[in-house]
Amino acid sequence: MYVAVKGGERAIENAHAWLAEERRGDTDIAELSVAQIREQLSLAVNRVMAEGSLYDPDLAALAIKQARGDLIEAIFLIRAYRTTLPRFGASEPVDTGKMTCDRRISATFKDLPGGQVLGPTFDYTHRLLDFKLAADGEVPQAPTRSGITAEDVPHVSEFLNREGLIEGAPHDDTPPPDLTREPLEMPADRALRLQALTRADEGFTLGLAYSTQRGYARNHAFVGELRIGAVPVEMEIPELGFAIEVGEVTVTECETVNQFKGSKTEPPQFTRGYGLVFGQTERKAISMALVDRALRWEELGEDFVGAPAQDAEFVLYHADNIQATGFLEHIKLPHYVDFQSELELVRKLRREAETGHVQEAAE
Repeated sequence: MYVAVKGGERAIENAHAWLAEERRGDTDIAELSVAQIREQLSLAVNRVMAEGSLYDPDLAALAIKQARGDLIEAIFLIRAYRTTLPRFGASEPVDTGKMTCDRRISATFKDLPGGQVLGPTFDYTHRLLDFKLAADGEVPQAPTRSGITAEDVPHVSEFLNREGLIEGAPHDDTPPPDLTREPLEMPADRALRLQALTRADEGFTLGLAYSTQRGYARNHAFVGELRIGAVPVEMEIPELGFAIEVGEVTVTECETVNQFKGSKTEPPQFTRGYGLVFGQTERKAISMALVDRALRWEELGEDFVGAPAQDAEFVLYHADNIQATGFLEHIKLPHYVDFQSELELVRKLRREAETGHVQEAAE
């Protein structure tokens, strides 16, 4: 047994060395720096921060480099590192009404105070390969940008709220459970569901959101507003007795406006779906808002039609890519004893079956 362990240890060390060599690649080509990844692969960095539940672009870029570009592995690294960090306190809820917007669009209202701000987006590109990038060509200089201040960009839902045409935003000061410290338990209220969705796998969330659009949840949504920008983070200092700004984070916020015919207790009105994610991650934020709305069927008095996106237990227990990866990939680890027992069982069943056939033939 000791020899087997030592042999396995040497093999693992060699595998690690080989991995490091593969990670580095051709040494004749300059090595990628963490700063280059942070600045030029920013959308990948944003996803790692969002699903890793840690806002730190440098650490996310380092994780991407270490993981050879495998974003789920990078998310795993960030979550593992996060568990080692001390917690000094909790910040105040961020006020997205104070966002300095780099991008802000609405699919429901054309003319908005402050205007629609297209911002940096792939939406209007032709999706043609740009071979200038392969030739290390310089890109055109973007116009000087200035963030749109919050005074210019009220939330679109406020326009509908003035006429009572959309459900009121909930007000609950109860601190939600911390999903990074406590295991997910069902039933989960909306605060906990949103917490799980914001760090859920983007592809899984996107697939569920797409299913709602195709009719699996009766969920017809409009993007009331999508905004991306920096919001201040404030923290109350006990010695001072008031909150002070300790920094800022870039987030993507999406609020959908959904049809609702009313119920026994609620009049016909529009309802809301909500998504808020670290960084510029608008595909994820929109998907999150669609799934959030689908999961609200019970509290709104709607019928459960059996759609996957309506099933909170199915959604929340399968959305976390780190849990899914761990359970999926563990089957490639040694299962020699388990397999040998099943192998013997199959052999025994085959012998019994063959014996039975012989007896039948003799009769």
